[in-house]
Amino acid sequence: MLDTQHTGRVVLISGAAQGIGASIAKAFVDSGAEIHLADIDREGVDQTAQELGASSYALDLSDRSATAGLVKTINEKSGRLDILVHAAGGVRGQAGRPIEDISAADWRKIFEANIDAAFWLAQAAAPIMKAGGWGRIINISSGAGLRPSLTGIQAYAAAKHALVGLTRQLSWELGPFGITVNSVAPGLVLSNPSTRKQWDSYSADYQQEILENTHTKRLGKPEDIAAAVLYFASESASWVSGQILSVDGGRS
Repeated sequence: MLDTQHTGRVVLISGAAQGIGASIAKAFVDSGAEIHLADIDREGVDQTAQELGASSYALDLSDRSATAGLVKTINEKSGRLDILVHAAGGVRGQAGRPIEDISAADWRKIFEANIDAAFWLAQAAAPIMKAGGWGRIINISSGAGLRPSLTGIQAYAAAKHALVGLTRQLSWELGPFGITVNSVAPGLVLSNPSTRKQWDSYSADYQQEILENTHTKRLGKPEDIAAAVLYFASESASWVSGQILSVDGGRS
């Protein structure tokens, strides 16, 4: 029997100010969990936390010491950390450009948000989960982590591919301690201003082509991604680890 209730679990969700992260947070609240929300957007994460009755933290997750401090604070406050969902990242305001036009700062900015932050979060959370003998780490990657990115952003595709690799490597390392590590790879979900801007930049013909190549003939919703995360976090998925689940309406 599938059980996606998480009563009593302590959950940290990064990138929770809006969109997919906020939807994941709501799903965990509805399933009975105690949630902590982190994002670089102070106003947004505070608002989401207030709406959901959660704790909020505003910080740059690519800062290793700040991220370690966040996890330490949560552990001291709640006495544990059971589930880590890394939903932060994105394109950081960038758009697709020729490779010749990409600066070192542009490249690093996307890697810092998408992969550096994932590593620092997992590094800080792993000892706590090991001590408890149970844990779930779920990274939100992307279809861009499995094939070229529709955004055309080289760093975004590369960072999401790296996140897929990190997920599988951590699954191998942490599995013996009762910790599973998986990833949800969303298709195109209109969840925030960046994704809506991306969709609006496509011609009507290209939008139609995307829908025609999607088996369900629709774009995704944040709730579609949240449902997959709740499954990976559940007891029902205790023997599922190192997996990348494409949630894209069949487009992959």
